[in-house]
Parts: sequence; C-alpha cells; structure tokens
Amino acid sequence: MTSRVENLVALFRAHRHSIDTFRKSVEDQFLNHPNLFSEGRSIVHSTKSRIKDENHLRHKIDRKIANGEQITEHNFFSKITDLAGVRVILLYRKDISIVDHVIRNKVDMLEDWCFAEDPKAYTWDPENVAYFKEIGITPEVKPSLYTSVHYLIMPHAKSFVRCEIQVRTLFEEIWGEVDHQLNYPDPTNSSALSEQIRVLSKIVGAGSRLLDSIYRLKLTD
Repeated sequence: MTSRVENLVALFRAHRHSIDTFRKSVEDQFLNHPNLFSEGRSIVHSTKSRIKDENHLRHKIDRKIANGEQITEHNFFSKITDLAGVRVILLYRKDISIVDHVIRNKVDMLEDWCFAEDPKAYTWDPENVAYFKEIGITPEVKPSLYTSVHYLIMPHAKSFVRCEIQVRTLFEEIWGEVDHQLNYPDPTNSSALSEQIRVLSKIVGAGSRLLDSIYRLKLTD
C-alpha cells in the first residue's frame, strides 16, 4: 500500500505547478473582480488559499483506501478533489449571492471556468436552507453542523486540474477553524466537547443573522 500511496503523491508532485497556478488565478478573481466592490465597500472580507500538504495527502489517501475506495493513477484527480483550495470570507451572508453570481458568470458566460460538480451549500439552519434554495444552490445538512458553500471548478471540461472554492461568513470561519482543530479528521470522543461545538454553531448562526440585520438597518439609516 505504501508504494501505491507514494506513486499517487508523486503524481500530485509532478502536476503541482499547474494546480498551484490555477489556484492563484482563482484567488486573484476574488481579490480584484470589479463586481465584488459595491456600495463603497469590498464584498470579500478576506481570502485564504492553499495547496495540499503532501503528508496530509498521504493520510487522506490512506483513509480512503481503508474505507474501501479504489484510488489509481487514472482516477486520482477525480477522487482527491481538494488538492487546491480557495476560501472566500464575507461579513454578510446576503453577499453569498453576489459571489455566486460572479462564479456562475465565469462558468456560464465567460467560460473561463467549468464546474466539476454542482455547487452545494452545507448548513444546518432552516433559514439558510431557504436562502440557498432561493439563489439556486442545493442545500445539504451535515450532522457535524458544518456550514459553507462549496464550488469545485476546473479551467475547462477536459482538465484534470481542480480547485475547491469555499464561501462562508467570518462567523462561520471561526466555527470552522475551531471544529477543524478539535474535531477533524477524527471526530472527538468527548461528548462534552461535541456539545460545546454544537452550541458554538448556534451562536455563529445567530451572529451571522445579526450582522445581516445590522447592515439592513444601515442601508435605511
């Protein structure tokens, strides 16, 4: 198994430059796109991006193989889709629709990008479910209470290169960072810790709604 994993890591290493070049171009869109500057402010609070660490990649391949998945050199790039990632962080939940429009315009109108799979909105909040349905993103509830909108894009339909885009609010980013440190990839065995993480998710949801409300009041002031 070790030699198989190392062969797959070597395949990633051989194409790392192409993957990373695409990642940088994707992040640049969210930093500089003119449609993401509106009402005297930047829609995007900040971005984070990364290319997958090789040790993390080894662990991920091991976990998938242990779960019975067949990963080969032929399906590697379709099975491991988070080799590159860009996270787009917003202050206001309502701005997700603006970012979504920019992404879909790149795919549908400009044809600079191509969806590798349909966009998904992970959420536990019924209010968010209704919002995402309204703007045309399929909502999916995760038992972990993870919250984020995911897009998986390629430069074109025949490309093996993929980049995962995550869009979330700053409040949701706080929860995601805490959960990632304490509860991922292996869930915690502490029921008390799990409950506290669930409580934090509710606080985060309330905070995001409050920020949207504050902004609406500012517009009518």
